[in-house]
Amino acid sequence: MKRSKTGALGALLLGVSLAATGCGGDTAAGSSDTVRIGISQLVEHPSLDQARKGFIRALEENGYTEGENLELDIQNASGDQATATTIASSFASDGKDLVLAIATPAAQAAAQAITEVPVLFTAVTEPEVAGLVDSWDSPGANITGTSDLNPVKEQIGLIKELAPDAKSVGIVYSSGEVNSDVQVELAQEAAKELGLEVKLATVSNSAEVQQATESLDVDAIYVPTDNNVVTALQSVIQIAEAKQLPVVVGEGDSVEKGGVATYGLDYESLGYQTGLMALKILEDGADPASMPVETLTEIQLIINKSAAANMGIEIPAAMLDKADKVIE
Repeated sequence: MKRSKTGALGALLLGVSLAATGCGGDTAAGSSDTVRIGISQLVEHPSLDQARKGFIRALEENGYTEGENLELDIQNASGDQATATTIASSFASDGKDLVLAIATPAAQAAAQAITEVPVLFTAVTEPEVAGLVDSWDSPGANITGTSDLNPVKEQIGLIKELAPDAKSVGIVYSSGEVNSDVQVELAQEAAKELGLEVKLATVSNSAEVQQATESLDVDAIYVPTDNNVVTALQSVIQIAEAKQLPVVVGEGDSVEKGGVATYGLDYESLGYQTGLMALKILEDGADPASMPVETLTEIQLIINKSAAANMGIEIPAAMLDKADKVIE
């Protein structure tokens, strides 16, 4: 049900006051009728964009309108950790009522710089390993949010369905991203069970993805939800097409962009769920310290038939039959 502007703001003033107490500091909310939210996004790519869109939609559907009672300060770090730190520091001193950090490095920067107001994260794979929370169930400070921990084991299993004779799989990933390290470890465990050898190539930025992919002598490629690699996905796709290798990816938007298949999450739904968490903080006075990290429980099998054809792959009929979405 959509709240009236007056009712939402009345609840907001009480709720933010309580939230500030729970976070150990005072916020600027309560002194203004406008909610001020800072959004720090690590880099532009479809999944992160959709998460941001879902977060904002949750606010809009619950009575918050930008330019009326909502002020959004959306900043993009363009994949640079130093820029993410600068953005977080500016939010810390700018009297925001709440901050959203999208992707692990942006969330780490926010957690270090912002201690006086609530911080939410989304599109973070393993927040405990990343040092963002004490635990998934009890975050313990002023930060919590939603995880996009994807079903890596099931995704690696798709390689054997698409290429039963495959003996090896290549993974290009950012060695400096905790979320990527976690996914690679899970992928290695899953591949071992399937008798697949994993060959790795690391990058430090998106410009290195093409060369790293070319260096791999493998039978298939797996692309995790790695920000640098997804940003340069077309380089991976071009090489895979030239070598006739199937590319299994970590999320649905990468299937749309030319990956063959995934078991993936809906990032707009993930962002929307994060927006609902923001409402609990702003309106109900919920304390991030005691708000468990949330996840999406539904995954979808998404297949791109034209991408498969471009890579010389014939998708099994049984796989097509169980798909939730098929891109022709």
